Amino acid sequence: MASVRDELKTMAEGFRWGRRPLVPRSAEPFAREKEDPVFPTAWARTEGGTAARQALLQGVMGPLLRSQVSLRVYGREHLGGVPGPVIFFSNHSSHLDATIIMTSLPNRWQASTAVGAARDYFFDVWWRQAFTALVYGAFPIDRGKGRAGVTLAQELIEDGWSLVVFPEGTRSTDGHVQRFRHGAARLCIEAGIGAVPIGIRGAFQAMPKGRNWPKPGKLPVRVRYGAPLYPEEGETHQSFSLRMTQAVMELHDEDRTTWFESLQRAERGETPTLTGPTGPEWLRRWEGTRPIERRGPERTWKT
Repeated sequence: MASVRDELKTMAEGFRWGRRPLVPRSAEPFAREKEDPVFPTAWARTEGGTAARQALLQGVMGPLLRSQVSLRVYGREHLGGVPGPVIFFSNHSSHLDATIIMTSLPNRWQASTAVGAARDYFFDVWWRQAFTALVYGAFPIDRGKGRAGVTLAQELIEDGWSLVVFPEGTRSTDGHVQRFRHGAARLCIEAGIGAVPIGIRGAFQAMPKGRNWPKPGKLPVRVRYGAPLYPEEGETHQSFSLRMTQAVMELHDEDRTTWFESLQRAERGETPTLTGPTGPEWLRRWEGTRPIERRGPERTWKT
């Protein structure tokens, strides 16, 4: 019995499970690099693709989103009169984030905005590639490869397209904001364009990492657009990235309290951080899943 078990174990170790390569590890450094084809996305940003995308966003994705979460959108007046293109950037804690942004953008921005999506996740199989490109006008981003893949983003900006990016690089696992990477800041400085901050609250509570559909109960989700930021002459990408982080923190603070209170705290340098409490993982996740407050219908006159 033992010999049969050993033989089965040996066979299993040599079998090509899943995507296990056929080349032995000892020979991998000498193997010819496999060609990695790039899924074409330009067709989704043609006139026909744009029309189809807006029909899907306004007629399908938007109503579907609002049927699952209680969504409130604030601050779109900051986009009035802003010349494009710009980079829209936000905290990232849920797969809802891109849909929230794309369905809440005014029409003129929605028609000329593309989302940067992780290539290893959204461009791994043909059906997800096609869906992501069509619905979000998306283009692939290679995570963890530094400047690789930035060329396409630069070309889109030159063609007049605004971009939606998530500077954290990946979704938060505990609902708290991670350190912003500097790629978006570099793009703004090199292209000489503005960056529009977006603060999203409640998306993690509604659909955290690991879920494929929002939780029942139409949990509250709120999104706030802020005034665009512009790189100052001689400003480094590190400095601009810090200003981008601060802008998102102020939007979250405004949503938790009031605009005036958040403005006063910002002037004193007391805006609450979004990195969460220090401590064990269970504590951070516990605090991150705390539901945000519900609000009644907006009133024109408040007493």
